[in-house]
Amino acid sequence: MGREDQIEERTVVLESIFPDEITDISDTEYRISIKLDLPDEDGDEAPEPPTLILYVRYPENYPDEAPILDLSPPQNAASHPHFSVAADKEQLLKGLEETIQDNLGIPMIFTIVTTIKEEAEKLIADRKENAVKAHEEAILAAEREENKKFHGTPVTPETFMKWREGFMKEMEEKAQREEDERLAELKKAKVKEPVKLTGRQLWERGLVGKGDEGEDDEDIPTEKVDELKITA
Repeated sequence: MGREDQIEERTVVLESIFPDEITDISDTEYRISIKLDLPDEDGDEAPEPPTLILYVRYPENYPDEAPILDLSPPQNAASHPHFSVAADKEQLLKGLEETIQDNLGIPMIFTIVTTIKEEAEKLIADRKENAVKAHEEAILAAEREENKKFHGTPVTPETFMKWREGFMKEMEEKAQREEDERLAELKKAKVKEPVKLTGRQLWERGLVGKGDEGEDDEDIPTEKVDELKITA
């Protein structure tokens, strides 16, 4: 395929397909802007679909020889959460090898552009799906952890024996504390000083008789002592 045929392919076929996307660099070199088509995402902050710039240069023997290709992002392109031209370029170009081999001998740029676009869109779709699954799994894991608070630990012979040992130890300690407190109360009651009544209080209550004169006299007023003697 001669140079004139290359120019004809570009001008007649490619420019009719990519009228606004193709930009000439030279007679055998140009670039094509490839904007990806992604499903509409909910929300006002949905990222803008990425755009790739495919650089194409024809070798002397094109199309019997593969075109020289490169990919780059547009200048000041916004980042995308699931795609990066710089990071994914090698994978996308490597994925073209089979397409190029299958199309040697015929014009192939349109097929190459279509393949790149489809592969890039599939990459984004797969990564988005994986991100959704990971998010859902994180939610389920958090719910499982929360449910453990209500269901408790499953009972097994080992967990039951461990609980029983702890329970019996707790009961023994509680019984020992109660016994210590009981003994302490008894001890406290035994050493408590009895209430001591004065002689007057004993006499007023009829707890002493005539033979008890002289006991606790110091607590009986003198006039009361005289009255007691006269009465006697």
